[in-house]
Amino acid sequence: MPVDRIGTRDVAVRSLALVGALHRPVTLTVTDLRGGWEQHRAEVTFDCAKEGPQHHTFEGPLLREVVADAGPAFDVRRRKDRSRFLLAVTGGDGHHAVLSWAEIDADFGDAPVLLATRMDGRPLEPDGSQLVMPRDRCGARYVSSITRVWVGVAQPPPYTGG
Repeated sequence: MPVDRIGTRDVAVRSLALVGALHRPVTLTVTDLRGGWEQHRAEVTFDCAKEGPQHHTFEGPLLREVVADAGPAFDVRRRKDRSRFLLAVTGGDGHHAVLSWAEIDADFGDAPVLLATRMDGRPLEPDGSQLVMPRDRCGARYVSSITRVWVGVAQPPPYTGG
């Protein structure tokens, strides 16, 4: 794993891979996320099953903007095409969450989901980016140390008439 200097200490550089139905799959570090897109701020409170209510301030780019730059394989002019896509976000500990593209698309749910680059003012380079779901009351979809964001089409089972 590459090493970068943050402050006065060397840290392993963690990255996340954008993969799946994308025209331009890419691997990004927290530093890439901070430098490549507008940073948004979210002050959140969510319930954690183990630790109770959590209050944090996150900063980072919108997930939809980062994924849009990787070129999702849908026709942006066709809403029904966009509404078939899913995103699966995986963390370094194996925890994952699934979102629909429509949930974050400005024409649908317009959820301001972040790929956090800072938490409470602290850079996340040592830990990796975190998925931030500002509208969720439960913290289960907050994914830490993101390693992968998969984008793909939802494939429901065939209709059998039942």
